Amino acid sequence: MMKEDNQKDKEIYQSYINHSIQDFENSQSINVKDQRSMIKKGKYMALITSIMISLAILLLIIPGMTLGSYLYYAVGGKANHLIEIATKTVYVTEPNISLEEMELEENIKFFSMDIQFEVFKRIGKEDYKAGEYLIKYAFDKPRFPEKTILLDRPLPKIASMESNRIFHPDALKPPGLEVEWDLLKKLPDGTVSEVYISLSKLMKAGELEKQLGKNVEVRWVAVDTGLEKKQIDKEGYPVAPIGYPLQLDQTTWSPFNGRDQTNEEVFMDILEFLRNNEENAAKIASAKSLALEERVPYLKKNGIYVYGAVVTGPTSELRKLQKNEAIRTMKVGEVKLWNWK
Repeated sequence: MMKEDNQKDKEIYQSYINHSIQDFENSQSINVKDQRSMIKKGKYMALITSIMISLAILLLIIPGMTLGSYLYYAVGGKANHLIEIATKTVYVTEPNISLEEMELEENIKFFSMDIQFEVFKRIGKEDYKAGEYLIKYAFDKPRFPEKTILLDRPLPKIASMESNRIFHPDALKPPGLEVEWDLLKKLPDGTVSEVYISLSKLMKAGELEKQLGKNVEVRWVAVDTGLEKKQIDKEGYPVAPIGYPLQLDQTTWSPFNGRDQTNEEVFMDILEFLRNNEENAAKIASAKSLALEERVPYLKKNGIYVYGAVVTGPTSELRKLQKNEAIRTMKVGEVKLWNWK
């Protein structure tokens, strides 16, 4: 009897369970269209969530990277160090070129830095804007400078033996330089000019000034470093002329302001500084080789003698240099209207 009662109870319970399952399935039934809609909505919400999380991460990373970049260039004065390499390289590798460091702009990005500045040439008694330079650094490595040149007769972007305008007394000179004197003769008297002169022998800078007289101003002198005769370094790469401004620059920021050292002393200090940063300096100078490991010891041993210069003055006075035996060759640079005072 008890077994029969238990069996009936089980059947009743099972009936309740089956009925409940059926009611649940009927109440939760969703058609295919609704299912697709719910899946699509779920994917959309997941995408929005992913985007929001990514944006949040970026908003945290960007300030962090920006701060890290500023710290990278600030710690130890790295930015100022890189700027110093660039500006000093210009002074000793680009004849008759100066710059206004107060106008120099720097822009720090994600572990990169751009520096931009204007350069000037002295022609006659006035400084003329010669162009704009943009140097881009990735960390502390510069790319080749991007130059916007405003000159009528610019120097080539990459220095080579064929493109030189100043030649050592013992170096072969290219043919056809005589036409430069003819060009100078055809320029009107009411102009001032810039010319590149090569000397017949090595001499001290002061002796050169005496040779040229008071009506011609020596702006920049090319220095003999023992490599200019062959015009290549020990590896066979062409070397660019190096030198320094002969005139004092009264502006505070110029290294050649004459306050504590002579221009010769400043020149040697700059070469020592660039010697320790030669890879960067050579890239900025657009030179395959500066060869400072060879040049600096030579100068310390033999002293500073010049083999050429960039001079400026009234065109009529510059024509007279053709009769000067100290001058071997000449190339005309820039020409401007009269400003000689």
